[in-house]
Amino acid sequence: MAPVVELADVSIVRNGSTLLDRINWVIDEADRWVVIGPNGAGKTTLLQVVSANLHPSDGMASILDEVLGAVDVFELRPRIGVTSAALADRIPRSEAVGNVIVSAAYAVVGRWHEGYEVDDFRRAAQLMQQLHIEHLGKRTFGTLSEGERKRVQIARALMTDPELLLLDEPGAGLDLAGRERLVATLSEIVADEFSPATVLVTHHLEEIPPGMTHAMLLKQGRVVAAGPITEVLTDEHMSEAFDLPLKVSVEDGRWSARAARRHPERAAVEE
Repeated sequence: MAPVVELADVSIVRNGSTLLDRINWVIDEADRWVVIGPNGAGKTTLLQVVSANLHPSDGMASILDEVLGAVDVFELRPRIGVTSAALADRIPRSEAVGNVIVSAAYAVVGRWHEGYEVDDFRRAAQLMQQLHIEHLGKRTFGTLSEGERKRVQIARALMTDPELLLLDEPGAGLDLAGRERLVATLSEIVADEFSPATVLVTHHLEEIPPGMTHAMLLKQGRVVAAGPITEVLTDEHMSEAFDLPLKVSVEDGRWSARAARRHPERAAVEE
């Protein structure tokens, strides 16, 4: 079976600046990836390539067995579920939650005069139940909390039963309780064997749900490390990516990182 995503020496250059530099990446059907890096590392640019919204300046990008530049992206994109702040901003605040989700079947963000099948409404209802938002169906998107909006966006991204799910910083703007509810929701999704290959972009290890299998660390458009998550999220690799001595820990499948404490005697000698 062909990989879901295969990037070979992919680079993105804009106005003389290299945003991605010779990225090589393979995502298989059962993979659950997290992409981590500081601001400006190239995470969102990478997701734009994988979502078929940005063509490489150089190299080859194969998405769902279709090569960018040789495929109609308008036929490819519906096979990819995406959540992002940019997409959320396009959703009318007056739109009912049920419509926000079901309208993904037509790849529109506001329901107009589309004709939906019974199966479409059944699918939307199933996803609302799965994501614990069935009680929000008649609420308008603008009245939801940030955490509720995140779960609605994920349900919308899953509406078309995509072959690839891309989550661009879904935890951004959430308080502690909202983040923990979202992590629990994402953990259920990635644990489901029928869920699509998944890529989660985040700045924070604390937002990684249990069940993620692989990780990629980016810095200034280049890959610091990529592979099985336990081999990538190490003190050494994280410290290199963030230019700060970091101590990484994992407990019950939950990751965290903090600045490494210097030994008092060593600090005194250095001073």
